[in-house]
Amino acid sequence: MDLDLTAADEAFRAEARAWLSAQVPAVPLPSLETAEGFSAHREWEHRLAADRWSVVSWPEEYGGRGASLLQWLLFEEEYYAAGAPGRVGQNGISLLAPTLFEHGTDEQRARVLGPMARGEVIWAQAWSEPESGSDLASLRSTAVRTDGGWLLNGQKTWSSRAAFADRAFGLFRSDPDAARPHQGLSYLMFALDAPGVTVRPLGRLDGKPAFAELFLDEVFVPDADVIGEPGRGWQVAMSTAGNERGLTLRSPGRFTAAAGRLAALWREAPQTAGPALGERVADALIGARAYQLFAYAHASRLAAGGSIGAESSLNKVFWSELDIALHETALDLLGPYGMLADDADEAPAHGSWAEGYTFSLAGPIYAGTNEIQRDIIAERLLGLPKGRR
Repeated sequence: MDLDLTAADEAFRAEARAWLSAQVPAVPLPSLETAEGFSAHREWEHRLAADRWSVVSWPEEYGGRGASLLQWLLFEEEYYAAGAPGRVGQNGISLLAPTLFEHGTDEQRARVLGPMARGEVIWAQAWSEPESGSDLASLRSTAVRTDGGWLLNGQKTWSSRAAFADRAFGLFRSDPDAARPHQGLSYLMFALDAPGVTVRPLGRLDGKPAFAELFLDEVFVPDADVIGEPGRGWQVAMSTAGNERGLTLRSPGRFTAAAGRLAALWREAPQTAGPALGERVADALIGARAYQLFAYAHASRLAAGGSIGAESSLNKVFWSELDIALHETALDLLGPYGMLADDADEAPAHGSWAEGYTFSLAGPIYAGTNEIQRDIIAERLLGLPKGRR
């Protein structure tokens, strides 16, 4: 692993830092899990895209800068260090876009990626179903062939961002007679305002509709919105899942910045905070730095033609548990004020620690539960025999 940056890397980082310093709102935007906040964050995506900062690693023809993976990591570090807003377009940018680059058609990339980069179309992920979460292959929603496309029926749940998003991507059973559950699935994109789609928001612990249930009743999807070969959606979905558990969904910059703010909070805390909390702050700093180095090592490996593979499960378990521990420590430092919501005048840091903690609780569940990831780590990385499955 080479930690020395080139002159081009340093220049890229400096340009990003200068832009963010000038553009990041002085007062945090409202929570993106509200209608008002969602609209404000969509406008922020427009501003990022106008200067080609919304998708820096994409090719220039789709609005990116053609940045390397290492440069993307540097941008993310600067982005979070600047306290920039959360990315409301992340489901599309971090999950669907890499899938389209790998499995989509030229027409799909030309039609979908530009509006995604500009925040004109925000995407929701529609994978989980009642009784079908981590065991994704057990899903029951269907796609039935019709003239010029497919008819979708069924129910999706815990669909991130679907309460306010424009479109969704998901997996559907298109061949009920396939020999195995992983076979006969198709990967489709559909509009959330299409006839036959009902969106019912789901509130999380703080009541904000961060998720939604989707009810699909004879929803027509044209052939042009099928990603990959019909019936081979599982292979396409595993591409999305690899990105979700790998580097792109949760960059280390998110955690190094949060750990830095936690250390500042510790320095401001009264002396009565005690050494035990100090040790937890130190653990968060060490964990964030370890994840950063882990990510740099992966970037070096990928640049040399390697791959991540099952180590993405190791990655996912680590950042999701670090996120909870880091925010719990912050709330313990802040005391009773820590859990005040972002609309409370006395809320520290505009309620960002409480918002971050609530969001972090979902980390061990989405992108494949940590229990399943530990099975994968045990079997594929440690070579242990299969357990409960």
